[in-house]
Amino acid sequence: MTYQTHQSWGYMPTRAIGGDLLESIERLASENAVVIFSISTCCMCHAIKRLFCGMGVNPTVYELDEDPREKEIEKALMRLLGSSSGLPVVFIGGKLVGAMDRVMASHINGTLVPLLKEAGALWL
Repeated sequence: MTYQTHQSWGYMPTRAIGGDLLESIERLASENAVVIFSISTCCMCHAIKRLFCGMGVNPTVYELDEDPREKEIEKALMRLLGSSSGLPVVFIGGKLVGAMDRVMASHINGTLVPLLKEAGALWL
């Protein structure tokens, strides 16, 4: 399974659960066709990464457990989701798609592939 991992967001104050951290998340999402915020030991995160890689998509994966600000980033993602759905959290074309349930629902109802094509993540 091949995907691009994001190593660093540059400077983000650790106290910034609000503005700066949210801006950094949104910037990362807008600079990449598909971004998955994940935890490397999470089975649901693994399933989402496999789904996208199996479709021929090369997502940017940000593994939260490799960042000392893991809990702050996760809290910011939950604020964006408006719930505590948990990880993974997926952005496509700079837009928040949601957690596992929303991604799988989009895949099943046929709206995921058009989203990926529109974002430039799929060409066929």
